[in-house]
This record gives sequence, C-alpha cells and structure tokens, in this order.
Amino acid sequence: MRKFFMGMLSFLLVVSLLPVSGTAAQTQEPDVDLWNAVKPLDTTVTFLNTGAHPDDERSDFLAYLSRGLGVTTASMIANRGEGGQNEIGNELGNALGIIRSREMIEAAKITGVTAYHLSETTSDAIYDFGFSKSPDETLEKWDEDIAYERLIRFIRTYQPDIVMPSFRNTPTQHGHHRAMEILSENAFKDAADPAVYPEQLKEGLSVWQIKKLFLPAASKDTATTSIEIGMYDPIYQMSYPQLGEESRYMHKSQGMGNDISVEPRQTHLELLFSAVDTNKSSELFAGVPYDFAEWAKTLPKNANSLSVQYTKLQDQLESIIASYPDRGTVFTQSQKALKDVLRLQKMTEKAKLDDELKSDLLHKLSLKEAQLQEASFVSSSLDVKAEALSTVLTKGQDTTVTVTLKNNGSHELEHTAVELLAPEGWTVKANGKEKALAPGETATLTFNVSVPEDAEFYHAYKEPVLQAKVSYKNDGAAVEQVRELDGTIAVLPDAAVTLNPEDIIVNTANVQKEIPVTAKVKNYFNGATQASVTLKAPAGWEVEPKTATVDFSSQFEEQEVAFTLSPPQDIHSGDFKIDAEVAVNGKTFNSTIQEISYDHIGTFYYQYPAKVNGVAFELLKNDNLKVGYIDSGFDLVADYLSNAGLNITKLTESDVATSDLSQYDTIVVGIRAYLSRADLLANNARLLKYVEDGGHLVVQYHKPNDGWNKDTTAPYPLTIGNPSIAWRVTDENAKVTVLQPESPLFNYPNKITDSDWDHWIQERGLYYPMAWGPEYETYVRMADPGENAFDGGILMANYGKGTYLYTNLVFYRQIQGQVPGGYRIFTNLISYGSEN
Repeated sequence: MRKFFMGMLSFLLVVSLLPVSGTAAQTQEPDVDLWNAVKPLDTTVTFLNTGAHPDDERSDFLAYLSRGLGVTTASMIANRGEGGQNEIGNELGNALGIIRSREMIEAAKITGVTAYHLSETTSDAIYDFGFSKSPDETLEKWDEDIAYERLIRFIRTYQPDIVMPSFRNTPTQHGHHRAMEILSENAFKDAADPAVYPEQLKEGLSVWQIKKLFLPAASKDTATTSIEIGMYDPIYQMSYPQLGEESRYMHKSQGMGNDISVEPRQTHLELLFSAVDTNKSSELFAGVPYDFAEWAKTLPKNANSLSVQYTKLQDQLESIIASYPDRGTVFTQSQKALKDVLRLQKMTEKAKLDDELKSDLLHKLSLKEAQLQEASFVSSSLDVKAEALSTVLTKGQDTTVTVTLKNNGSHELEHTAVELLAPEGWTVKANGKEKALAPGETATLTFNVSVPEDAEFYHAYKEPVLQAKVSYKNDGAAVEQVRELDGTIAVLPDAAVTLNPEDIIVNTANVQKEIPVTAKVKNYFNGATQASVTLKAPAGWEVEPKTATVDFSSQFEEQEVAFTLSPPQDIHSGDFKIDAEVAVNGKTFNSTIQEISYDHIGTFYYQYPAKVNGVAFELLKNDNLKVGYIDSGFDLVADYLSNAGLNITKLTESDVATSDLSQYDTIVVGIRAYLSRADLLANNARLLKYVEDGGHLVVQYHKPNDGWNKDTTAPYPLTIGNPSIAWRVTDENAKVTVLQPESPLFNYPNKITDSDWDHWIQERGLYYPMAWGPEYETYVRMADPGENAFDGGILMANYGKGTYLYTNLVFYRQIQGQVPGGYRIFTNLISYGSEN
C-alpha cells in the first residue's frame, strides 16, 4: 500500500504541484538545508549508482531517490576523466582529472549524492586512457584485479541494498561504461562470497549481499519497472530532472547541463538479479525493507519487544520530518531519537538474531545515527566558520586556525567544543575550552598548528589535512560533525618552478644554436627568502646561466629567470629531459605547482616534476610561411608550433573581424573553435572569402553541436559523425593507408613515411565526417580492428583560388604529446600550396 501511495503521490505532484505565483506561495522561502537533513530519516534504503567517468551519474533519477525519497544514495565512478576534453580551459591529463573530480563532488552536493572514485591517485591504474570501444581493452589497461578488488571493498563498506550501473554492456557504449557494468554485475555474487578477496574480511570488513541489481532498461517495453520522476518539488522549487540538470551544470569542463521544463519523465529499469523475495512485485523497493517499520516485520516472533522498538523508532523519525520547518522542534526530537537509536543498537547487539539480519540492522542504525546527527546539527542553527591564517603551508611552518561558533538557534548547546583534526605528526595546541553556548552567543577558538618537516605534500584526491570537528551535547545526547576549513589547505614546496616552454623540440635538420627557456619561480614560503634555480641538461648541452638567484620579499611572490640552452650540434634523434631545481631555505625542490582555480569548484593544485620534456627529430619547414591561428582556448598547438620555429600569429576577435586576412598563407582553426569563439561564427563568411581569394584554411576537429552547420560552415556540405562512438578510431596504433601518396600533403616540406604514424597517443581521430560533398578529396584511410575503415580523416577541396582542409585527426594531442610524426604531418598540412 505504501508503494501504491507513493506512486499516486508522484502522479498528483506532476499535475498539481507545478510552480504557483502569488503572495501565498511567496510568504516563506523553504528551509532547504533543514529539509535536506530530515528527509533521509524517512527510509533505510541504500542505493549505489556505478559509472566510469565523472558525469556518468544518472542525475535525474538520483535526485529523485535522494531528494525526493530520502534514499541514502551514492555514485561510484571508476576513473577521474583524465582522457576527456575540456571546454573551460586547456588543462588536460591529470589536471583535467582534478577538475572533473571536483565538478562531480559539487554536482553531488546538489542532488544529495555522495561521490566516490575507484581511482585513488593521479596516473592511477584505473586511468581514463581515452575513448575505448572494448570492455576487454579497458579491463586490461585498468588491471582488472585492482579495479575489481576496490569495487568489492567499497560495496562491502558502503553496503548498498540496490545497485544500478549507469549503462548497459552493449556495443553502442563506451568500453569504460561496459567494463563498469561487467564489474558491477559480477559483484552482485562476489561481494557476498567470503572466498572472494578474503583478506578484506581479515581487515574487519564483512561480506555483503546486494539485494537487487537493476540496469537501465533498453526500452520502456523491456522494463521491469517504470518510475515517474518528473514531479515538481515545492521545497526545491523545481522538478527532480531540473534538479539533476542543476547538478549537471557543475560539469562545466564537459559542457553539461540543460534548461528543461517541468513535465512527466519516467525512468525505466530492468531487474537483472534479485536476492530477495519480491512477492511477484515489480516495484523498485519490493523485497527490500523500506524503513524500520518494515524491518520490524522481519524480526522473529521471539524478538517481539525489539520489533516494537523499531516500529516506535520509525514513528519518531516520521514525527521529526513532520515537524519541518520548525527547527526548534526538529532539534528537540532529533536529540531524543539519537538516544533511542543508541539504546536500540545495544538491544540489537544483545538480541538472539540471525547474524546477517543483526548485521543489517546495526548497519541501518549506524546510518540513521549519522543522519540524526546531521539533522540535529542543522536544526541547532549553529554557525561554524573555520579558517587558517594561510591556506598554503610549507614544511616546518607554524600557523593559526580560528574557529568561530555562533548559536543562532533557540536551544542551549552544552559542552560545545572544537577539535582540530590533523595528520599524525602534526602539532596542534588549542586555545580555548569547551563551554555551554547559549542562544545568540558566540565563541571563538584558536589553534596553533605546526607542520612537521616530514609532512606529506598536498594531493587533490586525499582528505583535507585540517578539519574542524565540532561537538556539543543537549538533553544527554552528544553530536559531532566534521567541517572543512575555508579554502583548500595545501602543504606545498617552499618554492616551485614553472618552465616555459615545458616541451621543446630540437630540429636535427637545422639544430638551434640557442633555445630560450624561462623559469618562473614562485615563493610559497611564508616570508622573505632567497632561492637559487638550476637547469640540469644532458651531457653535451650548455646552460646559461649555470645558476640564477632570486630574492623574495613575501609569500606568493613570483620572479622569472631567463635561461639559454645550447644543444650539441650533432644531437641524435630521440627523447631527452632537462630537470629544474630550486634551492631555498637549505632544501632543494624540483616541483612545478599547477594552480587550478575556477569559480564553480574553487582552487586546487597539481604537483609534478619540474622538467622540460624534449625530443629531437627532423622537421623541415618553409621559413617564409606565415600562419594565422584562431585559438579556441582548448589546445596549445599555436604555442607548440611557435616554439618549433614556425611563424604563427594568434588572431584576435578584431583580427578575424576586420584585419587583412590575405597577409597569411594559411589560417588554422583550433579544435572546437566554433564553440568557443563567437567571433568566428559571426565572421565565418570572411574565412570562406579568404579561401576563395586564394588562401589555405585548415580546420581541426569539431563536435556536431559546436556551432557547426553541415551546409554552410565549410564551403561545401560536410556532416560530422554522430553518434560519436560510431565515428572514431580509438586504436592509436591503427594502420594508416595514405590514399594519395604523391600529394604535397605527404611530400612537402617533409617526406611522410609509415614511421610518422608510429607512437601516436590516445587515439587516431574522433568525430570523423560521416558525409561530405563530392568536391572534397580523401587522403588517408584507417580503422579500429574488425571495423570498416574511414576515409575522411583528412578532407580537402578547392574553393575559388584557394583550398579548404578539414581534419578530425587528433593532431593537438600528438603535438602537445611531443610525437614527431604529429609535428611533421601537421606542418605539411598547413604548408600546402606554399611549395610553389
């Protein structure tokens, strides 16, 4: 009957709780924070959504479960999205992984979901190595045993009643998605098997039987159950799909989020496995006790008194929810319920029950205790502000942390105290004792913190080094909550070096006599200091100056040092490294600190070795070639080509709109520039006129929705492939057949051979054109193993007196990854027509 009522409520909410206007609806704003805290008291169900990348979560359905029903909900995502694209900056690799991880955490805050990752560190075994069409390839590269062990460990820790992968294991899906579905499906049985990873049980974990495993249904017709989730929620003043889209807007680096209206929407699920008796019901929660009242019915007859206590507890929890939005009443009732939960835990531990049932009950009580603590904390209206004197710390530094508490509620909080949590080895001295905090009263506590010399450096995926644990008592019940300090507290080197360029090439066809490298040194030490910078080059190189000294007067000051590198004139082809070191305060550091800061996620840091990655190879070029580059902000190709000695000019908005474009032999459009450059869209006709008048235009890959018009963006029709999975070559070693080997594209200024297609990284191409006009000629053919080949990787057409070239091959990854063939082929593409 309860499930029937919930279904009817869903229907009624859709049609009757749409946004209303007028003063009656505007008299009181919903207390969203309080509702977020009390609604989870309604149910004991735990739900886990599994996926491969940040943004794989089923946001609309999770918002319905968590915010609409109060279900304890989590997303377990495999990797950090390091291999993806970036629509807000040029960070790639691990830096992008940090951005996407934080975006997922911020998104989860909106839907009330807890975000987890299998990947534990940068460059983890479970790494986003780029698009994959195969789950077998994915599991091989991830090291399946590592990924599976971590997933089983998580399931045994989190103990979900219901698990749902975000995607099905079908050929139309990303290989990473399919791999996580396979692992999730296997875990249904294995997490409950003591013979699977038995070492976890020795560590104190218990086996766990997932009650039900659902997949997203292939269609409504194949669904076991369909759930209406499109209802409007008056607390959030939007529907659950709208709430889901609010969370998806946090995935800004992936261009996520859409504005949608309130309308019916159903989630269709297919029940794959069940370990419970559903009594032939297809409902989502059938066979899974929904709350403590239903758990009471599972108790044996000899535990009747215990059954009564569980039923009473659920009544208490429902009463707390019914007291919303009265914070004072919620607080009083939460304190009483906390004591009753603790008492019931002891009764359950002593009761003669089946081990599995007892374990289930104790786990549910522990979750409810945590939820009641949150409800008490929010309803107490205790305002907590915790901040460090500096968010950046160095080893051996002393600092001060201030925590201010203000009781904005109506109840006295007894024994109010703050403990500053810090890693082992740190010294923390508190100035202030616990006290009673009356309504309206404020207390300020300070902590003197000493960072040890052997402290670990900051890592974006680890717990914050400093956290404030706030506690109080009221009516005999104790409450503890951990709160993060303002900003990101990071232990960083005393000084760090950022080299420009970080990647260089030495052209063996004309070895440079001098290569300028700038070392930007930043002082993270809290005060004045002096630093000495040194570049360590391979044998045969000369570096001037040998050492450079800079003086800093304050923290965060930056200074630049100019170095000149002179490679040996007989340098051999191959890779080389040039390391940077900075000596400061009697210590030597060799790190670059990449500061990552965006309004929607905050500020974070990525630390990696300070060095120049170099490669020596032959790169022939036309020294008279003048190239204009329309930079999208998503790639660094223009900078890399400039460093390689090509004459590259980045074209501004004014340049694109009004300058004489005919001064350039070639104009290059950066990846996805029609998405990021409104001026490019507005002035595309000028570019086509530039071609018509004799120019050579090279356009790099775009997605179909990047402002690309299949009929008018290019001079002749050109349709970008969709869906993307069908129009990729993900094997970076896929054989390439040159269709017109006599073309200048493969002969000038560099003679392109098979070796130029070797050692590519991540993939060959993506978003291959799926249709184009007869005016275009094709030049290369390639395919993933067992698939039909694509001929559209390089398309070129004559237009008027000039030429238009479109390529979806990922030259930006090759050039930024120091792949010689990427440089050589791309140099030929942009040099076309200049051979005469």
